[in-house]
Amino acid sequence: MSELTGDSLAKLITRGGIYYGVGGDNRAEFMSDFIGRLTLPSDKKQALLQAVMERETIMSTGMEKGIALPHPRTPMLEDGEEPFAAIAFPLSPLKWDTPDNSKVHTVFLIVSKSPKQHLGVLSGINVLCRQDNFFSLLSKQAEKEEIIAAIEEAEKSWAAI
Repeated sequence: MSELTGDSLAKLITRGGIYYGVGGDNRAEFMSDFIGRLTLPSDKKQALLQAVMERETIMSTGMEKGIALPHPRTPMLEDGEEPFAAIAFPLSPLKWDTPDNSKVHTVFLIVSKSPKQHLGVLSGINVLCRQDNFFSLLSKQAEKEEIIAAIEEAEKSWAAI
């Protein structure tokens, strides 16, 4: 998991935040509400929303078991801007063109500085979501502190490998 290039997944999510009750009846509405909640300048929010939705038109970022991983196709951070990841829980599960046709209950947004960092974050999220205890936390929309603690615990075990 060293591919996170200096920032742990827990730190990236702490920086980006965890959001509950995000509205929207489809991907575009949901992502607009989700990105609207981030602590970014409004012009950056608009550029991020556009980049994420352009990526979705190429290929859905919906995964199996109700997880989606939207992200821009290319890194869009400038010097001095910090990478982040954020988690959002929709008010109602969303159709997201997942391989298993599941409705999405958890969305991870990834905004990285480089392709290498992006792949490291994706890898970390993928490993976490395959762990039953972590997936259970997502399914029940656990408290932010509980989710972050589970990520930190997993990262400690990865470091020991």
